[in-house]
Amino acid sequence: MTAPLQAPVTVTPPLPTRRNAELLLLCFAAVVTVTALLIVEANQDRSLHWDLASYGLAFLTLFGFAHLAIRRSAPFTDPLLLPVVALLNGLGLVMIHRLDLVEDEIGHHSHPSANQQMLWTLVGVTSFALVVTFLKDHRQLARYGYTCGLAGLVMLAIPALLPASWSEQNGAKIWIRLPGFSIQPAEFSKILLLIFFSAVLVAKRRLFTSAGKHLMGLNLPRPRDLAPLLAAWVISVGVMVFEKDLGTSLLLYASFLVVVYLATQKFSWVVIGLALFAAGSVVAYFVFNHVRVRVQTWWDPFADPEGSGYQMVQSLFSFATGGIFGTGLGNGQPDTVPAASTDFIIAAFGEELGLVGLAAILMLYTIVIIRGLRTAIATRDSFGKLLAAGLASTLAIQLFIVVGGVTKLIPLTGLTTPWMSYGGSSLLANYVLLAILARISHCARRPLRTRARNTTPIAAAGTEVIERV
Repeated sequence: MTAPLQAPVTVTPPLPTRRNAELLLLCFAAVVTVTALLIVEANQDRSLHWDLASYGLAFLTLFGFAHLAIRRSAPFTDPLLLPVVALLNGLGLVMIHRLDLVEDEIGHHSHPSANQQMLWTLVGVTSFALVVTFLKDHRQLARYGYTCGLAGLVMLAIPALLPASWSEQNGAKIWIRLPGFSIQPAEFSKILLLIFFSAVLVAKRRLFTSAGKHLMGLNLPRPRDLAPLLAAWVISVGVMVFEKDLGTSLLLYASFLVVVYLATQKFSWVVIGLALFAAGSVVAYFVFNHVRVRVQTWWDPFADPEGSGYQMVQSLFSFATGGIFGTGLGNGQPDTVPAASTDFIIAAFGEELGLVGLAAILMLYTIVIIRGLRTAIATRDSFGKLLAAGLASTLAIQLFIVVGGVTKLIPLTGLTTPWMSYGGSSLLANYVLLAILARISHCARRPLRTRARNTTPIAAAGTEVIERV
């Protein structure tokens, strides 16, 4: 008696996770960081010693720890995200150290920026590894959408309620000062509010896509459906008025508009949102003095080059001095720009690396943004699509606001450059943002295992079809 025939078994090789490529790119980022550090030390006439290599080893060890967390918990994460951010972080550390050398020469030791930034880098990378490890599925965040929204609003409101001595710096009430350190809660609010926006838009999509009136080719929403947009507008205006923080106000509102447009695909929401923003900006210009000063300084910084326009004038001189190829790391005078390690670190790089070097840095940011948007396209669930697109768009908007303000394209806002500027709150929040994006990327790139259609039970038991998005 012959044995029954069985369907052939299709053996599909496992899909590559690209983790080895990620590790190789991390090594490259460490080499570039150490090389930049050596150039700074040489141009500052400081002795070169083998101890500098230990900084590169420590840098590689720290990000190797994050790499192991990805390899173990999210092996299908995009292999470009972590290495590109590591390189940006390393270059930021080098520039902050270079500015510290200038302070040492002139006898100012009030801000040990590089040491503190290295400590915050350790905290940020550790937080990245923890989020990647313990956030098993990004869709879990949707369950806590309203909780995240409430927490984000509370964190935004706390600085406005505190006394000025506990929350105000350079005219903006955006800090929570504690013994030994301070926190800028708005950096974390942007992530919490994005989770809230994404969860609400997914759950209430019909509300936002309801038919309304047609006007000049646009499908306008019904008046009662405008409540979420008006709420976001009121929040952003409140931040601008009570905390005098133009950057956070613009960032939150623009991010909300992007997420609403992606969820509804109705340009009418963007038109209404921009109209509300324009109206609020005009009223704020005539009512609030700090808004008027920012706009007038942007319009003509040379009207008061020694006063309100000094920072912008020095920034423009830095870009002009750098030219095409820059003065070289360690050969410029970036310390002439106030807040060079925070708000104006782009001007410092523009002087010492020139247009070519600054374009390379912007291309690194572009890679992270594009890979984030590609993750949003590949993700299978609606919440993940909106959240990934919102996180990537937030990075793009923040980068535009920072670079636009430093180059006099738009008024100054006071936002920091992600992963490069000095600041613990910004660094920690952006590493948490990167961890969420990495987790969504893992879910988007992870292979699906399904049975082939129209097969017998025996053939289905031995056949495996693997799909990948």
